[in-house]
Amino acid sequence: MKKFIITFCFLLACSAQAAKQPNIVFFFADDQTSSSLACYGHPLAKTPNIDRLAARGTRFSNSYVSQAICWVSRTTILTGLTGRSYGTPGRHDAARPDAVRELYVDYLRKAGYRTGFAGKWHAKMPKGWNPTDHFDVFQKIGRNPFYKKQPDGSLRHETELIVDRGIEFLENQPKDKPFALNMWFNACHAEDGDRRPGIGHFPWPRAADDLYVEDEIAPPRLNDPKIFESQPYFLKTTINRERFFWRWNTETKYRTNMRAYLRMVSGIDNAIGRFIKVLEAKGLADNTIIVYTADNGYHLGNRGFAGKWSHYEESLRVPMIIWDPRAPKSARGQVVDYSALNLDLPSTFLDWAGAPVPERYQGRSLKSIVSTGKADNWRKQTFHEHFAVRSRIPAFEGLRTDRYKYVRYVDEDNYEFLHDLKEDPDELTNFAKNPKYTKTLKQLRKRTDERVAELGGPLQPMQGDLSVSTPPHPIAAATVANRPGANGFSNLIGGGMRSWAGDSKFWSHKNGVLTGKTDGTLKMNHFITWKVATVRNFDLRVKVRISKGGNSGIQYRSAHAPELGLDVVTGYQCDIVADKPQYNGMVYEEKGRRILSQTGEKVVVDPKGDRWVVGNFEVKEFAPEQWHEYRILVEGNRHRHWIDGHPTGDLIDLDEKGRALDGVLAMQVHKGPPMTIEFKDMLIKHLPDDLPLLQLKDHPIPADARGARPQGRLPKDWKARIYGER
Repeated sequence: MKKFIITFCFLLACSAQAAKQPNIVFFFADDQTSSSLACYGHPLAKTPNIDRLAARGTRFSNSYVSQAICWVSRTTILTGLTGRSYGTPGRHDAARPDAVRELYVDYLRKAGYRTGFAGKWHAKMPKGWNPTDHFDVFQKIGRNPFYKKQPDGSLRHETELIVDRGIEFLENQPKDKPFALNMWFNACHAEDGDRRPGIGHFPWPRAADDLYVEDEIAPPRLNDPKIFESQPYFLKTTINRERFFWRWNTETKYRTNMRAYLRMVSGIDNAIGRFIKVLEAKGLADNTIIVYTADNGYHLGNRGFAGKWSHYEESLRVPMIIWDPRAPKSARGQVVDYSALNLDLPSTFLDWAGAPVPERYQGRSLKSIVSTGKADNWRKQTFHEHFAVRSRIPAFEGLRTDRYKYVRYVDEDNYEFLHDLKEDPDELTNFAKNPKYTKTLKQLRKRTDERVAELGGPLQPMQGDLSVSTPPHPIAAATVANRPGANGFSNLIGGGMRSWAGDSKFWSHKNGVLTGKTDGTLKMNHFITWKVATVRNFDLRVKVRISKGGNSGIQYRSAHAPELGLDVVTGYQCDIVADKPQYNGMVYEEKGRRILSQTGEKVVVDPKGDRWVVGNFEVKEFAPEQWHEYRILVEGNRHRHWIDGHPTGDLIDLDEKGRALDGVLAMQVHKGPPMTIEFKDMLIKHLPDDLPLLQLKDHPIPADARGARPQGRLPKDWKARIYGER
């Protein structure tokens, strides 16, 4: 009887302890700087659920990561150690076995927690290391593609799938047992291998389709060219600059990608809202702490950069919002300026759980700050570094205080930056060589030496030199991603389908031939799009064979129209039409102004958008089911097409509102009768981006020019207008 009473009391004590332990939900975004949320001041961002967490909880105004790259930031949270401390000598971003033997979730499991993970993993672990050994439920969900095909054939975005798995975790959660659930999103990371602006590069959950359509997208706040030009050469040629040309280098591309990026942000917010509703419905919300942050910041075009990786605020600064429903009213909705790090999260999680924090952990618990808004003897400085992908990204180390930021680029002869964050919060001036700051520089240099020694010592010398990812100002931006051969051309089909995005029901590749095929049941046109780069000025040559009755086209300077379909594009087109020579090779605009220059016509589109025929050339027939070479030459606002060397279209487009100067390259299969279209030997030469745009004053429209025939059925008495009589 005595033994029974003791056992009962022990179980009762354990039950009481479990009841006191809060549940922990950790939402972790990718590539998100804090300024992309409404609660951090973004004027357009629609993030009501995250904003509500901030209004109920604690928002950190000074939250940073120790190293701004995906896998190092993530492993820092898992281990409680900076990259320098958990890394392998010579491979500092790869974890040592002893550093990852026990993760923070293992300590939570020992404390009685059920642990779950869904989403992006991306941690460089030792050989044989298995994440499933460390979580009760582990489901890795990556991107590439973001849209996952479901058993019923539909597509579902990874953000939605991650929260679906989180809800499943709740459905299977035992009563009276605390849980710690990690939902680590791939968003807002770009699809790096797919550089089609918008839904190609930043694919969003389709529920966000209608957001930001009418919003005016402001340019990057720090986009003065002088800011970029002030950088040292090694920063001007790194991947921060390379990826700028992937996503931000033109106004149209910037606006398109920013809308898409914000939709990714809102997609995360929508998913979080859905999860919270389930949490509330199950009666779990009152004892569940929710944490929202990101693995690193993001430049979003500022300073002429893209990505993260740098020492600047846009790269290191991240959102951090914590809602603890148990906190007193005085701590709800508070904004605190204590410097918080991703390094602090594992200590905080264990502190909430009542579990001991390992002595080796390098962060501090945020529990007191969240509960009271105060902390004793809080840090006066944060340490930051970068050494991952060291051959392509300049390695640095340094400190940030409330007033100053000091970093040195260790492989560039310790090139130093010193920023005065009070006098120059945008970090536009480097004070490292300013005599007024000599004392401060020496102090921070010494403190950095000391912190480096504490965290594991200096990095080993880099093997080889830092590579040049791009010239600072490429003649043609497309060549940054699509490097030409010795003759200036590159082959777009030689690599197979990996450089193209299209539905495999219609498109295939074999023996150097890209083939589109339909069975006559299509209700709309379908497209295959080149993913490597957008095109601006170029010379394209490709051999084409089309079946009898077939209708196709080569789209260029086009834009995606996801409201019509994930693969649909709109824009300029060189028509490929069998059996109808009056259309074969003409200049057309898909889903836009339609026929611009019918085959055999030289046309000028005036500034108002009216089309005028200023010349003609012979219309020839080109037999179907034979190979013909199509050529498209686009220079500024002049478009010329040829088939087998014979001109078929010539257009000067003076319509600033209607024309496009940059966009994607694509081909189509057309609705209607069954058809087969084949492409091979597709070669492109990217011409200078800054070719001049022709002006009306330099190319006046002759008085006897006639108005181009409109598309469609016309009245019997239709007559072409005369330019001089308009």
